[in-house]
Amino acid sequence: MTFKQLKETILFRFLTNKYFLIALGFAVWMLFFDQNSYETHRVLNNEIEKLESSEEFYSKEIQQDKKVIEDLKNSKKLEKFAREEYKMKKENEDLFLIEYDTIK
Repeated sequence: MTFKQLKETILFRFLTNKYFLIALGFAVWMLFFDQNSYETHRVLNNEIEKLESSEEFYSKEIQQDKKVIEDLKNSKKLEKFAREEYKMKKENEDLFLIEYDTIK
């Protein structure tokens, strides 16, 4: 096939059309080089997914903390919590801490 015959084919005419070349250049620019390129959108979408998962985690933590706060409004449970977590004691009371040694 000579160059003259190649030049007359529909595919060659389509690929060398100035509007097609401009559109192709624009598409390449927008996909790879622009500030809003595909890679930038992909990175931002990954970050959004991470933030949404952390939002779910913190929402669950907030619900658990609200439940603990409601439980601590009861004076008996508050006293138990203070004794277990902060090693508090009443006056005239001895506190013995037992540590478990797991090393053999």
